[in-house]
Amino acid sequence: MKRVIINADDFGLSDGVNRAVIKAWQEGILTSASLMVGGDAFHEAVHLAKANPGLHVGLHLTLVQGRAVGEHGGFPSICDSKGAFSDDPVQTGMRYFFIRSFRKQLYREIEAQIVRFLQTGLPLSHVDGHLNIHMHPVVFDLLCGLMRKHGITTFRLCRENLRANLTLDRERRFGKMVDAFIFSKLAGRCRPILDHLGIGYAQEVKGLLNSGRMTEEYLLRVLDTLEDGTTELYFHPGCLPCAEITRRMPDYRHEEELAALMSPRVKGRLKELGIELGNYRGEVKTYV
Repeated sequence: MKRVIINADDFGLSDGVNRAVIKAWQEGILTSASLMVGGDAFHEAVHLAKANPGLHVGLHLTLVQGRAVGEHGGFPSICDSKGAFSDDPVQTGMRYFFIRSFRKQLYREIEAQIVRFLQTGLPLSHVDGHLNIHMHPVVFDLLCGLMRKHGITTFRLCRENLRANLTLDRERRFGKMVDAFIFSKLAGRCRPILDHLGIGYAQEVKGLLNSGRMTEEYLLRVLDTLEDGTTELYFHPGCLPCAEITRRMPDYRHEEELAALMSPRVKGRLKELGIELGNYRGEVKTYV
């Protein structure tokens, strides 16, 4: 049996993202979304999720390129005086690793984001992270204790087969090699801990190496190569014009990714291959 979880990241970032997520859920193959609780369109996203209860929603933990939910004073701080995190993921990752005083702040911020999600009344489907920050060693260790505390049982374990990806798409080869190596090492560290805690995850995640370029043609090729079991494919759909996503992700093909999620060709190929659409709770979505 082959099953795919089709997830949209950045739900709550902007109106353009929210509209795309709901369209892809109502008319396309989307099965879940990941909510940015500090996003400008957070409240709108919660309202839309409650109006579409079959759409499962997880937490898109944001500790870079976004805004803090908690308050963090003093110096140094994980955010600036306006509550904004750094936009530089490499510098941020290094600071979180080496500045030990950040760990208490990170713990408070991660829990604040979990609590803000739970206060919406939405069932929390899973946890992942903006720019996959949830896999950072310090963040992951803190998150593990909080997942146990708050009863969170599913997690995006990011790792993707580099050779399989390059067979389908040869662009950005060096960058993909770096990403695949880093996340392979991180996943190797995280997996035994998740298993010990009884936290579930998909056997592979696709979207890591083609982030922002999950187009219809690429998706069709991916579907032909899926292995048995559950695979998560994550997307960044958006409706343009939208100043926020254009500013933050100018090179992402938001509308093309939405088109892939709506594609009749993709739906037809899923049916032909007998691939089941599901979510992290194991529920099945019928083809639209």
